[in-house]
Amino acid sequence: MKTKLVRYEIDLANLPPLTEAQKAELDALAAMPDEAIDYSDIPPLTEAFWDNAVRGGFYRPTKTSTTVRIDSDVLAWLRSQGRGYQTRINAILRRAMLASRKDR
Repeated sequence: MKTKLVRYEIDLANLPPLTEAQKAELDALAAMPDEAIDYSDIPPLTEAFWDNAVRGGFYRPTKTSTTVRIDSDVLAWLRSQGRGYQTRINAILRRAMLASRKDR
């Protein structure tokens, strides 16, 4: 069975120019005061929403391989907790990093 597949490639650094209608629409939106914006289709953000919010839930940092010297007893303790000791090391370091950022 033959399918018709259409592919488009867009060069974000070299976008086509806006039409006059698009420019007029953008100008009208930019001139609109905030009070005229209709937010009725957006639910209000209550305290309950923020209680359950997760910061950076989709953020996935890159990993870098490194060699670190750790005290033997600390490494034994981490490994005694089962698989994933390197992930636990990273989590401990991340908590310390975030706590130090809050102190500033």
